[in-house]
Amino acid sequence: MLEITPLQPQDRAEWLALWNGYLTFYESELDQATTDATFDRLTTDAELHGAIARDGEGRAVGIVHWLTHPATWTTSDYCYLEDLFVSPDARGAGAGEALIEHVRAWAERNGCAKVYWLTAESNETARRLYDRVADRSGFIHYQIRMP
Repeated sequence: MLEITPLQPQDRAEWLALWNGYLTFYESELDQATTDATFDRLTTDAELHGAIARDGEGRAVGIVHWLTHPATWTTSDYCYLEDLFVSPDARGAGAGEALIEHVRAWAERNGCAKVYWLTAESNETARRLYDRVADRSGFIHYQIRMP
């Protein structure tokens, strides 16, 4: 049994452990101020959304973060699923798919035209799930980092 609930301030310690696992997976580091601001925005900002998944024993096993933005190809917003992480010991039990479905259902209730996300080409485990629950867009992601 999996329960997915909106992130709350009291989830901070469990969220932080999962967030740090996510950053480690992507071989990334963030300063403490950014991590603090991210959690604060996820729990108080109307523009960033977050949810936490708990297994049947109440243990936090996954997180998801998303936001919406206007689009030029529709009159509805798009929903960008920015971060998705399931703890390694909980993978394969459906948490990732449930978290994606949570965002999809939220986006539908809020009138979004689509949900989309990015992942690393090397993230083969997650890509097997993504190929099952979504369509690949065929686009290649480019970015310009700002100083």
